[in-house]
Amino acid sequence: MKIRILGCGTSSGVPMVGCACNVCRSNNIRNKRTRVSAIVESADAKILLDTPPDLRMQLLSAGISNIDAVLYTHAHADHVHGIDDLRSINFMKKSPIEAFGSPDTLRLIKQRFDYAFIKKGEILNNYWTRPALIAKELMSDKEDHICINGLKVEHFKQTHGNQTTTGYIFDSKIAYSTDFNHIEVNILESLKGINLWIIDCLGYDNHPTHSNLPNTLSYIKYVEPKLAVLTHMSHQLDYDKLLEETPENVVPGYDGMLINID
Repeated sequence: MKIRILGCGTSSGVPMVGCACNVCRSNNIRNKRTRVSAIVESADAKILLDTPPDLRMQLLSAGISNIDAVLYTHAHADHVHGIDDLRSINFMKKSPIEAFGSPDTLRLIKQRFDYAFIKKGEILNNYWTRPALIAKELMSDKEDHICINGLKVEHFKQTHGNQTTTGYIFDSKIAYSTDFNHIEVNILESLKGINLWIIDCLGYDNHPTHSNLPNTLSYIKYVEPKLAVLTHMSHQLDYDKLLEETPENVVPGYDGMLINID
């Protein structure tokens, strides 16, 4: 199994429009961050995490032309508004794509992009004019996991200010936690010793909806993953400086980063 970081930037991306800070002007390619997304691959499954506004270029850069499902963490624009780019994949597959998310997340996405979802009883004659998604609600009170082409996917709730986002665990080996400022202790206990944790880290400063570096490192210390990769990073965070500031089992992510898990 492997996971590729398609994008590791915050909602504005890095560089940020109009900013002339050192990170935004950096020549280090690993400081160039598109909006956050990733793709998990097993022997039989390709699962996309979110559809950010940069999705088209992310898929082209990674050479991805097919997915089996998309998992949504929440309905904010930087995680959703590339949804129309899925129609190219529908066209190549000639079939719909299942889109998983919490009931609230899917409800909000449908309010904005109702045309992208197949209605009950609807039969499509082509897969080019629009995306073709099948909404699949994650019911946390009735199930603790789903299976996509044989890959076990667990899901859990995270606090994102006054909202809730969804974190995911793949085959008990890879955890994906973006856009949170708090995770309950029982969830942290379930993550202990995991092989890989991709985790939210907006910057150095306290933030009402995101984890900052000190908070993120405290979560990592508690969970003790074999490797933690920081994501959803703003222009506060310089790649090389972060490497110096973090423990050996913690690294900043970068667009295109590929991590293999045995």
